[in-house]
Amino acid sequence: MRIGELSERTGASRRLLRYYEEQGLIAAERCANGYRAYDDATVDRVMQIRGLLDSGLPTRIIKRILPCLNAPGAIHFEDAEPEMIATLERELAGMSARIACLTRNRDAIAEYLAAVRVDRRVTGSGPVTQRSGRQRRK
Repeated sequence: MRIGELSERTGASRRLLRYYEEQGLIAAERCANGYRAYDDATVDRVMQIRGLLDSGLPTRIIKRILPCLNAPGAIHFEDAEPEMIATLERELAGMSARIACLTRNRDAIAEYLAAVRVDRRVTGSGPVTQRSGRQRRK
């Protein structure tokens, strides 16, 4: 598939896909006309990269661990250096902290929405809007 189709299937822009290629995260064959050609497995790879980036991992670390993620049941480094292990432990701790923060925020929003829904049922009023520092019912 060409870069446009890969972009459509993954939601990643063409520019971002070219960046992934520059960083060595994905590879493309070059056609005679110079166009990039990707195989179907690249779709999953791009989705995996995006998930890892969303979790906060930098591309330099993703590049090192991607080969180990091809077979999720057998993730290991044959040449795991203490520095890489320490880096991954820090990243894992950071992810856990972000997950805890997101969980607290999600729970607070859910609690707020539950209270607002109960209040709306009790008072029978519509949504509240904010205008000029005063609350006004619609």
